[in-house]
Amino acid sequence: MKGFLEPWFDVQYIDQTDFTPEVVRDADALLIRTRTRCNETLLRGSRVQFIATATIGFDQIDTDYCAKNGIAWTNSPGCNAQGVCDYVETVLDKLVHDAANKTLGIVGVGHVGKLVEQMARHRGFHVLLCDPPRAEMEGPAGFVSLEEIESKCDIITFHVPLTREGKHPTWHMETCTHLKPNTLLINAARGGVIDEQALLKAGNPCVIDTWENEPHANKTLIEHALLATYHIAGYTRRGKYNASQMVVDALFEHFGLPRQVLPGKPEDAPHIWDIDAVSNQLKAHPENFETLRETYQLR
Repeated sequence: MKGFLEPWFDVQYIDQTDFTPEVVRDADALLIRTRTRCNETLLRGSRVQFIATATIGFDQIDTDYCAKNGIAWTNSPGCNAQGVCDYVETVLDKLVHDAANKTLGIVGVGHVGKLVEQMARHRGFHVLLCDPPRAEMEGPAGFVSLEEIESKCDIITFHVPLTREGKHPTWHMETCTHLKPNTLLINAARGGVIDEQALLKAGNPCVIDTWENEPHANKTLIEHALLATYHIAGYTRRGKYNASQMVVDALFEHFGLPRQVLPGKPEDAPHIWDIDAVSNQLKAHPENFETLRETYQLR
């Protein structure tokens, strides 16, 4: 995106670690990713009126503070949904055999979860779906409780946002107390969806891409996981392009400018990739989590 916005905006490119109240004080808009915490500490006294994150998750934005202070914000839902689905498919290719005799539970059936459902059914898995907000809006048919997922599924994959409040909070929603002993857990959603200490106590096999306290991921859990990756499930060239275009669309709409299309839309990449190599990198050097993530070559 560098160089694209300059005809319309005075743009500053800032490393995520350098976002400070002094730097953003005179900014009208912030375009961010996962690590930039947009809260009162950063925003108080600034002229910021718009924030866009090129990510699905938005827990880095204090949405209550923004609402109270007239700051519009947006995320990029679905931008990397296919990439995350491909990540899950890669895990299943490697670790799960005899799909016809396996039950796969999907917790969170939004942009990503729907693609995972289609992929899993095509591969022959019996699929159970858990999405309490959708069940409330659409009716319970087709959905089951998390407890039923835990008691019946051989694999459970999570695709929910991270929320700590509201009717259906997802923080530590999986406490691992009702799991079958060999149920495989896959978390490519947000760190904190699974209670990591409870998971270690339960001892279930797992594949983890998103972690509590990133970039300081739990080293014991990294060692325990069958595959441990550094929050790159959705890191694809197409996903990055989609997120950038969604951010540009929202930015131009907010300021009343005509839509502009980013150049260089990439082709879809093959979904099979060397997940072992990525996992081995993190297992060998968990202290390099952030460096590995920043230097990861997009699929």
